[in-house]
Amino acid sequence: MFGLFKKKDKKPEKEIAVLPPEVVEKLQSEIEQLNQEILTTQDNNKLAELFEQVGLKLSDVNEKDQAIEKLEKSLESKQSIGDGYKKLMSLYNEKRAEAARAGDDQGIDYYMGKMDEMRQIAKKVTITGNN
Repeated sequence: MFGLFKKKDKKPEKEIAVLPPEVVEKLQSEIEQLNQEILTTQDNNKLAELFEQVGLKLSDVNEKDQAIEKLEKSLESKQSIGDGYKKLMSLYNEKRAEAARAGDDQGIDYYMGKMDEMRQIAKKVTITGNN
């Protein structure tokens, strides 16, 4: 009558876009160049930008854990709520969802904590106006 006992259609799992090999190769080359630049950069603002670029490119080639690491380093160098922040929040959410599907309560708690930290950064950056 009201559809209370109707079987719900399951949403299909998110498909991972497979990039052509030449695109992956180009991204990996760009990542390597950026990593070399990171080694020689002293300026925190520039470091934050470089780490963010590397993290975004790693995410593009589906290297989630490495992308998270670089995006976190970007925020350590300079807190902002730009593309890197948004991607990191998205990656944390994906990892939390993976933990939920696996029944990993500790993983869920960990990534929920990470997302809370991100919200605190957004609050701080918004209040101080340092975007």
